[in-house]
Amino acid sequence: MAGSLNKVLLIGRLGADPEIKQMVNGKSVARLSLATSQSWKDKNTGEKKEKTEWHRIVVFNEGLVNVVQQYLKKGAQIYVEGQLSTRKWKDEQSGQDKYSTEIIIQGYNSSLTMLGGGGSGSSIQNDKTQSTTKASEDLPQTSNDLDDDIPF
Repeated sequence: MAGSLNKVLLIGRLGADPEIKQMVNGKSVARLSLATSQSWKDKNTGEKKEKTEWHRIVVFNEGLVNVVQQYLKKGAQIYVEGQLSTRKWKDEQSGQDKYSTEIIIQGYNSSLTMLGGGGSGSSIQNDKTQSTTKASEDLPQTSNDLDDDIPF
């Protein structure tokens, strides 16, 4: 299909330490649980509301898996660029088909940037697994406190 795009950009915090597994081919894979949150003030009550979404991140690049294992821990804030992928698998107990939707970090069009710390983040791009330092003002900024009127 011409003109299609599968790209996901997220900034969030890790809900657990990264899980590193060995695949059948001997290579390592990292699995991350990323939380993104939005908050707003309820128009009618003035009460502050918050909604958290959980995302499964899977890192296949061997060099990047090593960086994830060494430097990322629960609570770390990261910025990821990847592709959305849904995979089908069989539940061993029930024998039923199950589906998992994940953000895949692999190949040239994906990256992971560690945010926070001393005012800068370390950016790791998958095209050659290069590490560079990026000033925090170059990174996308998000606001958690929205005073706008929500239409619902």
